[in-house]
Order: sequence, then C-alpha cells, then structure tokens
Amino acid sequence: MEYLEAGADALGLSLSSWQMDQFARYQSLLLLWNERFNLTAAHTAQEIQTRHFVDSLTCASVTGDLNGRSLIDVGSGAGFPGLPLKILFPELSLALLESVGKKGEFLKEVVSDLQLQNVAIIAERAEVLGHNEAYREHYDWAVARAVARLPTLLEYLLPFCRIGGQALAQKGERAGEEIEEAQNAILVLGGKLVESRTIGSPGGSKSNLVVVQKINPTPAKYPRRVGIPRKRPL
Repeated sequence: MEYLEAGADALGLSLSSWQMDQFARYQSLLLLWNERFNLTAAHTAQEIQTRHFVDSLTCASVTGDLNGRSLIDVGSGAGFPGLPLKILFPELSLALLESVGKKGEFLKEVVSDLQLQNVAIIAERAEVLGHNEAYREHYDWAVARAVARLPTLLEYLLPFCRIGGQALAQKGERAGEEIEEAQNAILVLGGKLVESRTIGSPGGSKSNLVVVQKINPTPAKYPRRVGIPRKRPL
C-alpha cells in the first residue's frame, strides 16, 4: 500500500495500521470484482491507490474532521469518495447513494467485510431521494465526483444539505468553467460558493474541490424529475 501511504503523507493525513489494513481489504475486493464487472477503470493496485483512495482522501482538505458528522455520497459507484472518508473518519455517519444494482451489491460486500458501522446503502436516484423527508436537508455534507457537470450536480447535492451544510464536488481541470456555468444554479438552489481548491497528489494528478454552502432552503420543486437536471441544467 505504498502509494496510499505516500499520498496520505502528502496530504498531511496519518493512517493507522488498522486503517491501512481496511484499505488493503477494500483494494482486494475491488480487484476481485473488477475481474467480473467493470466497476472502475483502475485495474492495478497503483491505480486504485492513487486514482481512487488518495483522490477520495483529498476531500478531507476542505471538510476537516468528519467524525460525528453526516455525509451522503451521491452516485457513489464503487464507493468513492465516501468509503475512504469513512475509513479515515470511523465516526462519520455515511450514506452511499447508488442506483446501479451491481455497484450497490459491491458496496454491501465492502461494508460487511470491513465491518463498517453506521453506513447506509441506498438504491435510488438522487432526483427521487431528494424529495424524501428522511433525507432532504438532512446532511452536513453532500459529495460527488465524476457524476455530472456542476449545474446539474448541484441540483442533486444541495437538496440533501441542511441549512449551513455544504456540497462538495470533485471536479477536473475545467472546474473554473463549470463554476461560471453554475452561478444561476447556486443562486436558485439556495447556495453560496465557498471555495474552489486544487489539491495535488503523488503521480501528478490533481483534484479540484468545489464547495458550495447551503444558506437558504432549496425550493420544493428541486430536484426536478429523473433526467431533467441533466437535460435542462439550471
């Protein structure tokens, strides 16, 4: 797990031997499942550790300590960034939202194998769950990466945030362009841009972290029905 250890060190994070063991087991499961299903494009230990584990841990640079906080990972896929953050912060209350069945089954196996507590795996679309009172305006953080461009993504994320909570989007090199596109969405959905921070990691990769705080309630009609946020971004 040398690439993970180097990446964590570069981010100023300390992982215990117990946490490193959890990451190693997570990696083994991901490699095993990737032989049957194409869960991710990363098929080597180095790729998993740098492109998924370390990239997920960069989120801690803006969230700070998440122990005792609540977070929903929207479009979690194979568990990124939610599960690495759960391993880093064991007292995090985590929800993994993933509508694709095989990915949800993988998430269940990882959570069971690692014996993670206080993790919910929800098989639903964000456009639907965002109107469920048990989840709407419930979380301190709503996070996602590689799901959609920012105007669409914020329509998925901000409805889940409590007032004062924050949406965190992991974006690529065009983050600045997407922020400009999202100005209307931020306003309409009750948000305020807090920061956009570029974090480098070993191997030369960079993660652009865009943080939008929820300062007003999201109007009840958002998110719009399935497919509309992507087809007609705010």
